Amino acid sequence: MKYWFVFCQSALLLEKHADGSLSVPFEDEPPVEVKPWTTIHHITEIDGNDVMAFAIDHPVANHPRMVMCGLRESYAYLPLTHYLAAGKSHEILYWDSTTKYCGVCGGQMRLHTDISKRCTQCGKEVWPQLATAVICRVTRGDKVLLVHARNFRGDFYGLVAGFVETGETLEEAVVREVREETGIEIQNLRYFASQPWPYPCGLMVGFTADYAGGEIHLQRSELSRGGWFGRDSLPQIPEKLSIARQLIDDWLGE
Repeated sequence: MKYWFVFCQSALLLEKHADGSLSVPFEDEPPVEVKPWTTIHHITEIDGNDVMAFAIDHPVANHPRMVMCGLRESYAYLPLTHYLAAGKSHEILYWDSTTKYCGVCGGQMRLHTDISKRCTQCGKEVWPQLATAVICRVTRGDKVLLVHARNFRGDFYGLVAGFVETGETLEEAVVREVREETGIEIQNLRYFASQPWPYPCGLMVGFTADYAGGEIHLQRSELSRGGWFGRDSLPQIPEKLSIARQLIDDWLGE
């Protein structure tokens, strides 16, 4: 038996049950038709069972026992191990779709291992690339710095975050992002945790820090709102699946 992670872009195929629950299809064969040109990827294992993934061109509709569910939304239905496997599957499929041809000679790329490709012409090898980002919870006494980024899909407030640039450490990236986006300085920078962020291929590295000085001057090209908030006056905060929420819940003592 195998777990089948089938994606149409960012939507995941799940099996629906009479009680309203959803699960990853667990069958010997693919749960939907596989085209002759489709590549089926071996991703990992869950409890000794192979995890397989492939992409379909069109979402499954009007199926008696299958339904499409956004990857983010699947967090509410799947065990954490299955959600993480879904994320890795999505990242591998994204990588596969964006590395069809060699960047050196233009030759076709072919899978060499589960997580590498080799050019059929010049032999160049490539592996999935991660976009590393940092995120930081900054506190000032009994208040926390929360911001609303212009690219947020909802009205919630989150934490200052940004991508690590070439040639800088994670710690340098945190200091720079906080300074660039809010104008303040931080101190006592501490590592918190990290989290795969498969939207489409990120790694979020979380930190905590204390306020050291300066007044808030938001980088308007990135942020629309921001400020210091107490525990009894929080705005809407991120959903549970994100490391931003983990950092905030940790501050709240939850």
